[in-house]
Amino acid sequence: MELAVGNALVRRASRGEVTDAIRIYRPAEAVLVFGRRDARHSGFPAAVQAGRDAGFQPLIRAVGGRPVAYTSEAIVIDHVRHDLRATEDHQRRFASFGIQYADALRALGVDARVGEVPGEYCPGAQSINARGAVKLVGTAQRVVQHGWLFSTLTVTGDDDRIRTLLTQVYAHLELPLDPATVGSLTTERPDLTAATVEQHFHAVFAPDIAPSALDQPTLDLAASYAPDHRI
Repeated sequence: MELAVGNALVRRASRGEVTDAIRIYRPAEAVLVFGRRDARHSGFPAAVQAGRDAGFQPLIRAVGGRPVAYTSEAIVIDHVRHDLRATEDHQRRFASFGIQYADALRALGVDARVGEVPGEYCPGAQSINARGAVKLVGTAQRVVQHGWLFSTLTVTGDDDRIRTLLTQVYAHLELPLDPATVGSLTTERPDLTAATVEQHFHAVFAPDIAPSALDQPTLDLAASYAPDHRI
């Protein structure tokens, strides 16, 4: 349902039922999330089983990219907007959000930089790293007619668990990975907590906005999409 809600919001944005929304949440449990093309690889069943054996729930996501793993010690932010030019500004959004997230982490005292670290998991030119050495934030988009979803995943802890699992998963899928590039905010700043980072992101990206509950139309649509994310 956590993945399906983002899918539902962008579909509602496409229809103009949602004009602008930001969703900030901590995952309910540890998950291993694959892109759809990963499922076509002969090593996919073994990669899925590695996730289950490690206590991670395997899922398929709607946005692009390669496998990622995260736990409740992570912050996921979904930016959703109704936009008549959604298909035209794809790369500009990657660049703009990359700068914003790097700035937000630098405000926490982290040496955050925009750019892909060679050998990182789910590689992307607009990933946010620390010291040019370890990946901290992954970014992904889903663009539909008249709407877009920009999703970010910030790893705040449990990087040892994630590193061990991703090393196995990427080997099963025959994908390159340097385990040393798997990092987290708490490794960079041990005094940080996921709760502190979540509060900071709320202040940066949604100042003066009180959280509200998801409405029933979004939840109903998400429930219809949830099976698409299951393995």
